[in-house]
Amino acid sequence: MTSPFPDGFLWGASTAAYQIEGAAAEGGRGPSIWDTFAQTPGKVKNGDTGDTACDHYHRWREDFGIAAGLGLKAYRLSVSWARLQPAGRGDLNPEAVAFYREQLADLRDKGIRSAVTLYHWDLPQVLEDEGGWPERSVAECFGDYARRTAQALGDLVDEWIPINEAWCAAFLGYHVGVHAPGRQDRTAALRAAHHLNVAHGLAVAAIREHAPAGKVGSAVILTDIEAATDKPEDVAAARLSDGGGNRLFLDPLFRGAYPEDMLAHFAPTGAFDAVLPGDMESIAAPLDFVGVNHYHRFVVEADPNDEHLGNRSLPPQHAVTGFGWEIHPESLRRVLTRLSTEYTGLPVYITESGASFEDAVAADGSVDDADRVDYLDGYMRAAGRAIEQGVNLQGYFVWSLLDNFEWAEGYSKRFGIVRVDYETQRRTPKRSAEWYRDVIASNGASLNWA
Repeated sequence: MTSPFPDGFLWGASTAAYQIEGAAAEGGRGPSIWDTFAQTPGKVKNGDTGDTACDHYHRWREDFGIAAGLGLKAYRLSVSWARLQPAGRGDLNPEAVAFYREQLADLRDKGIRSAVTLYHWDLPQVLEDEGGWPERSVAECFGDYARRTAQALGDLVDEWIPINEAWCAAFLGYHVGVHAPGRQDRTAALRAAHHLNVAHGLAVAAIREHAPAGKVGSAVILTDIEAATDKPEDVAAARLSDGGGNRLFLDPLFRGAYPEDMLAHFAPTGAFDAVLPGDMESIAAPLDFVGVNHYHRFVVEADPNDEHLGNRSLPPQHAVTGFGWEIHPESLRRVLTRLSTEYTGLPVYITESGASFEDAVAADGSVDDADRVDYLDGYMRAAGRAIEQGVNLQGYFVWSLLDNFEWAEGYSKRFGIVRVDYETQRRTPKRSAEWYRDVIASNGASLNWA
């Protein structure tokens, strides 16, 4: 079969600063909410922290050499707010600026496009001490951080993504409490969601002004949500779930307003009193692309005992990843076509897609992760079908280049196409890495299209 992926398609891989950099107390870096959270007993599995992680801070040249060897066309990284601006305000840390400039210059020398995320959840702890994302002042600080970073790095950055997965930062961090900062306050989470959206808008404006050569987009986590039955109560529950997970972020970006049903549902909290004149226009500023992170399908039914969105998820109906997440490639096609038909015709990048599995290491140190190969093959073919149906898909970034610190799961989950031995820091490309190299070289023609 002829590959549906267009010429120039950006085959890439993604990482995030706190998950790989380590060097938590080096180079002038200040503490982030994840340092505090991980060092709090009982918050992260096995008491793991990101203090060392993959030691990418010292080993990035080796990692970029691996990326180049795979033929990556693009690499998505995040810069650490806590490293660049340890106090959350004021001048940038010159050691951090030099560190990231050296990385970005090396990527450019290797012919690998850079996609830089400004915020992948590492809020400087000092700003959380002032109230965190539920406070507008933090969004304003982010706008200043975005301006300074655009000025400092803009000549070396190809694509900019202000915020990674605002839903996770808001609801996992401030409502469910399983991510930093570990708070459990739904009203605070809703205010955080709005201020993360505001921060996105402020950053877009700053990047447009101070780094006009770069493209700017988003990284929205999109979940495929289905009703368990056609009963009205289950259909309504699925609609609410979609509103709270997807539309609460898509509608402001592309329609300039929060969904009316969400405003009505959350009205008793008073959270959206945080919306001020001009906010929605700022959030909906035109973008150059939209990034989609996708991992889940949820089949939901009504549950009147659920105070948040009145639903519960049914157990997965298909095989699952090591995280217990259902493997359902059709869901990726569905969220992509929905985005294209209901919201925007902008170029789309899949900015995260991948899976954790229980990788087995052979006696010779190799990792034959056939399950990850099968997973990625299925999801990439689903992306190809979305292109055939008219989606303007221009790139696919595998999560992740490296095994890394997997947030509340610590080092117990491995998403990488490159294995990291955390005791020795030895890197070993897995079978999936070699397979991906062939996919890139063939522009997708080597996928299992039969």
